[in-house]
Amino acid sequence: MGASFSSNLTDAERAVHMFKINGYSATRAMARTDSLPSKRLAVGGYLWEVRYTASLIADSNHWVALKLVLLAAPRRADVKAALRCRLISNSVTSSIDGHIARVQARRRELRASGAIVDDAFTVECTITVITELPDNVAAAPAAPANVLPPFSGRGLSLSHHLGELLRRGTGADVTLVVSGKCFPAHRAILASRSPVFMASLFGDMKEKSSRSVEIRDIEPQVFGAMLGFIYTDSVPELDQQDGVVVAQHLLAAADMCGLDGLKIMCEEKLIAGATVETAATTLALAEQHGCPRLKARCVEIVAANLDAVMATEGYKHLMASSPLVMNDLLRAVRGRKS
Repeated sequence: MGASFSSNLTDAERAVHMFKINGYSATRAMARTDSLPSKRLAVGGYLWEVRYTASLIADSNHWVALKLVLLAAPRRADVKAALRCRLISNSVTSSIDGHIARVQARRRELRASGAIVDDAFTVECTITVITELPDNVAAAPAAPANVLPPFSGRGLSLSHHLGELLRRGTGADVTLVVSGKCFPAHRAILASRSPVFMASLFGDMKEKSSRSVEIRDIEPQVFGAMLGFIYTDSVPELDQQDGVVVAQHLLAAADMCGLDGLKIMCEEKLIAGATVETAATTLALAEQHGCPRLKARCVEIVAANLDAVMATEGYKHLMASSPLVMNDLLRAVRGRKS
């Protein structure tokens, strides 16, 4: 009798991300439900975040946790993912380890590991995404390397074509007016990218039937950069000499328009560019627009340089606009002393 075999076809992809937690002492003051996200990670055709929680309490112990989160509904019901974490300490891997969607470790074990250096530690996060394919699906033959797919636009990206569409104004069906400056745009593209534009252009608001929409509380140059992101997913203005200032204004605009991707880009720029001179102003911005990672970084800088920060104009603004943040600062200062 001949033997018969069957097997499941699977598609798997793996990615490794080094997740650095700056300002560990400040993160200890976070609430149990607060978390800090990693940058967005594209694995297996989906977008993911690893979220760090510093203040879980279970069995009378304080825990830190890393959780893998899918940022959009899966296209297939059978997509599966695993998270494996290894604590990096002087290029040696430590014992925070697991194969499930959330990985935990006791805070006292984290401190005893020696991995916390200059109030920061790094975790190597390995994400594996496995998608089961139906048995009747066969692998498609690979296309020859020198043959472009149909309608590829000679290899130019979609963002390039949309950027040209914006620049030329071809087929624009709405004009956005910002402080007297006009920006021709396309309703469908705006609505597909921003829930705020979706509501204003296709909802019950009066802008639904208007050919011209006035935008308030944004400067024209900031709105232009935001519009460029909507069409191309890029913001070259952030790489200019005044990129940190641009990021401050764009962060507020992104939050107002519900552009989470742009908000994350601005947050990354501000985290990288945070200084003693800008920490207080940026902390106020982070508090106002709900940016926990940026807030933690600024609290870390303020706590380490309190006298210098208190001498800045930004500190006066911070105390006037966000007085409750003083509680976070006091906990961070106390954490550094303990």
